[in-house]
Amino acid sequence: MLLTTRSDTGIYQRRESVVRSYCRGFDAVLSTGKGSVVRDVEGREYLDFLAGAGALNYGHNDPDLKAALLDYVAGDGIAHGLDLYTEAKGAFLDTFCELVLDPRGMDHRVQFTGPTGTNAVEAALKLARKVTGRTNVIAFTNGFHGVSAGALAATGNSVHRIAPMIPLPGVSRLPFDAYHGHLDTAELLAAMLSDPASGIDPPAAILLETVQGEGGLNVASPAWLRRVAELAREHGALLIVDDIQAGCGRTGTFFSFEGAGIVPDLVVLSKSLSGFGLPMSVLLVRPQWDQWQPGQHNGTFRGNGHAFVTGRAALVKFWSDDTLTDAVARRSALVSRLLGDLAGQLPGAAVKGRGMMQGISVGPSLAAEVTRGCARNGLIIEAAGPRDEVIKVLAPLTTSDSQLEQGLRILADATLTASRGTPAVPG
Repeated sequence: MLLTTRSDTGIYQRRESVVRSYCRGFDAVLSTGKGSVVRDVEGREYLDFLAGAGALNYGHNDPDLKAALLDYVAGDGIAHGLDLYTEAKGAFLDTFCELVLDPRGMDHRVQFTGPTGTNAVEAALKLARKVTGRTNVIAFTNGFHGVSAGALAATGNSVHRIAPMIPLPGVSRLPFDAYHGHLDTAELLAAMLSDPASGIDPPAAILLETVQGEGGLNVASPAWLRRVAELAREHGALLIVDDIQAGCGRTGTFFSFEGAGIVPDLVVLSKSLSGFGLPMSVLLVRPQWDQWQPGQHNGTFRGNGHAFVTGRAALVKFWSDDTLTDAVARRSALVSRLLGDLAGQLPGAAVKGRGMMQGISVGPSLAAEVTRGCARNGLIIEAAGPRDEVIKVLAPLTTSDSQLEQGLRILADATLTASRGTPAVPG
């Protein structure tokens, strides 16, 4: 039973910290959600193209995942187990290996970290430094890896880092692929790592996203990824791929790096891993790097039994065959076409991203007005990028074609309406 159905937002204004962000552009009080649709306490429906910032790849309250969770709770299943062996954890591991790791020839071990993505990034950085005996980490412009201290040091945006008030050492930042044009940034990285006078200390790790979600949907080319992976091996650094937002099918394959033909030393997963919006994060570790001492990296909430149950149900339902992969490919093409049509009507606009992680760059002033216009017309959507200049479509992967078309029509109408009153500034 809900405690309140109030539609006023006074309690949030009075008592919730001003650090809140998403609700500033969308202030309806949400009540229920199913699939790609949410409803507020007044009964109004909205298409959800935010989807928990990518934590709801399979939509809200998938019926099969919900049934598995309800059965587990009703049967008094273990909700919290630290890192004790539980039936739910064993079943998740068996299924994850059978459906995800083994078919891809990945021998990685699974480390359950704290519940958020930044916890898993912290574990990756700590482990890389432990096994290499080095401190420095190479991270990239526009990267976002979390807001706890170690992950924050590798995050590019100065707003999150509260620069320069918080000292965040241990990271050397270099330009991401195609940074500000056609600069060959992989070869720049190669030159600096080989130059003893570059000021870049030998790295413990190279940390990257293949598609920078919060950074504005910047896509690393397969060739760039292969070259960076080669440089990591050449210089004795571990390659860490942060697949928190781009993973779990968001770019079309379970892992976003599959098409590049690389095998990262460490892979960070979170967001949609539980399939139901429940907190769950893991670090995948090649066996030779699994050099922890027992308990050397821990956390109270490593053993979320409910997330194990829904995570396994999601794998069985969506990754036992190619049905979802094929649907994502078709829907990605639809999104690309409709966003391309819209970009063609806006001077300076550009389509960015890959798979079901695409958007349109329109400039910060216009983007802010567009997201507000979308909210007024029944679409929840956010902006990303260093200046919030990219409107990012993160619809659930299970969104129907008709819902995608409806949502993108709302986006197009809001964009064209706003553009008539707000000069477009290329992002």
